Amino acid sequence: MEDTPNQDEIDLRHYAAIVWRWAWLIALTTLLAAGTAFLASWLQIPVYQASTTLLVNQAPGTQAGEYTAILTSERLASTYAEMLMQRPVMEETLKRLQLSTPVEDLQEAVAVELVRNTQLIRIKVEDQDRFLAAALADVLVAVFNEQNDARQAQRYAPSKEYLKSQLDLLQADIETREARLAALGSQAGESSQAEADRLRNEVAQLRSSSATLLKSYEDLLLAEAQSASNVVQVEPATVPIEPIRPRVLLNTLLAAVVGMMLGIGIVFLIEYLDNSIKTPEEARTRLDLPVLGMIARIPENGDGSPYVAENPRAPVAEAFRSLRSNIGFSAVDRPIRSLLITSPGPEDGKSTVATNLAVVMAHAGRRVILMEADMRRPRLHRMLGLPNRLGLSDLFVHPPRDLADAVQASRVETLAVLTSGGLPPNPAELLGSERMTQILQAAALAADFVIIDSPPIGVVTDASVLAPCVDAVLLVVKPGHTPLAAARQAVDQLRRVGANVIGVVFNGVVLKRGGYYNGYYSGYSAYGEDDRTRPGGKLRHASFGGKEKPASRPRTTT
Repeated sequence: MEDTPNQDEIDLRHYAAIVWRWAWLIALTTLLAAGTAFLASWLQIPVYQASTTLLVNQAPGTQAGEYTAILTSERLASTYAEMLMQRPVMEETLKRLQLSTPVEDLQEAVAVELVRNTQLIRIKVEDQDRFLAAALADVLVAVFNEQNDARQAQRYAPSKEYLKSQLDLLQADIETREARLAALGSQAGESSQAEADRLRNEVAQLRSSSATLLKSYEDLLLAEAQSASNVVQVEPATVPIEPIRPRVLLNTLLAAVVGMMLGIGIVFLIEYLDNSIKTPEEARTRLDLPVLGMIARIPENGDGSPYVAENPRAPVAEAFRSLRSNIGFSAVDRPIRSLLITSPGPEDGKSTVATNLAVVMAHAGRRVILMEADMRRPRLHRMLGLPNRLGLSDLFVHPPRDLADAVQASRVETLAVLTSGGLPPNPAELLGSERMTQILQAAALAADFVIIDSPPIGVVTDASVLAPCVDAVLLVVKPGHTPLAAARQAVDQLRRVGANVIGVVFNGVVLKRGGYYNGYYSGYSAYGEDDRTRPGGKLRHASFGGKEKPASRPRTTT
């Protein structure tokens, strides 16, 4: 038992077919987007980026636990990162480099970021001049370090100045007293000796006080050194070689991806807005009819003769033979002797299908009558290159037994053609009359198979009045052209009059863009039915009903 594809597989193949059918549009949007991005990136002025790394050293005199020390270091680094972006640092940097750039522009060009879980600060500077970018990064760090050292020095400056002034005063007093003591050294007497002893005691006391102040001054200097947290540049800035933007290749690739997605979106929007029949699944599900055949777009034949007659081994001919077989299988219990071919609207190719189907029916050895029931805009006589002086309309004023005189032999053996004849003013009434029923009965007695080409059912009512009089009706639709609503209306109208609609024929399938259908024809390119009726590939004059009529070179309009 064969595995049938599930709905997901069918949908996937359907979407793939849509993408393949519109691949040219997707490729166009992709190329346009990529080309635009490439050109825009190429024309941009390149911007370079230089970077340097700073290490924030915590004050060695800080007494704290490990977690507190880490937290303090991170907060200190965050504080310094903010201070690096302040206006005083920027102004001094511009001043040293003798630049007239606004401070705001420099702030926008500088990016300061903290390296996570470290005491490192990374500074990035962008500029169109790669040498200037590196210089800005280094000078910025130097200016910040100088200003930071100056701020820390100001904390102890008053105490240091006071202690230094006191030391200077004590030193001056000591020098004064030592000078007086030296002057008393040459004098004798008790009073001089007492004065010298007093001066010696005062000098000793002043030296003791001076030593105490000097110790305090040294302690203050040590405290200043221990409490200072400095910033060290561990990685100087280097001159960048490659610009950071524009990234031409990356921008081009991203634009190509966006263009491709945009193209796919446009394609599916077009498909969503397109209300035409496009796939056999739609015909089966929306029309409740089987697809009996899928005919590729038939190329123009050089001499205008039916394509299948001139190209019996072509894939299109094999598709018509497959259609012939499917018609036979569609009515096993009740064989079909008369077949009406119509379409929802004009330009669906019903006349082309009727003509080529009649040819392959005749190739199978059957006697076939191809009847033109379109008495408004007849085409069969032009497609087959036959005169239209006598035809179907004349049988309404002559007995049906004159059918043999009205039909014309074609260039295919056992295929006769009944053209429309003169155009009557009331074709719908004629086709729905009792005389038309008699004409059909006479044609069925004279041939094995009768194929009737009728006007589009969605345009006039001729096909509706004629459909109940035949054994079966075949509906021709053109994928991507026939609206689904028109096809539904045509099927409903045929069923309301009691017609036996056996299926749908897809005509004009574009193989090179419709990847969904390629597999249908892929196996036929090397094989074809051996048509014994056409020896040497030349058409023979045919006889029908005992009368032989040479046919002129036909002129076909497909």
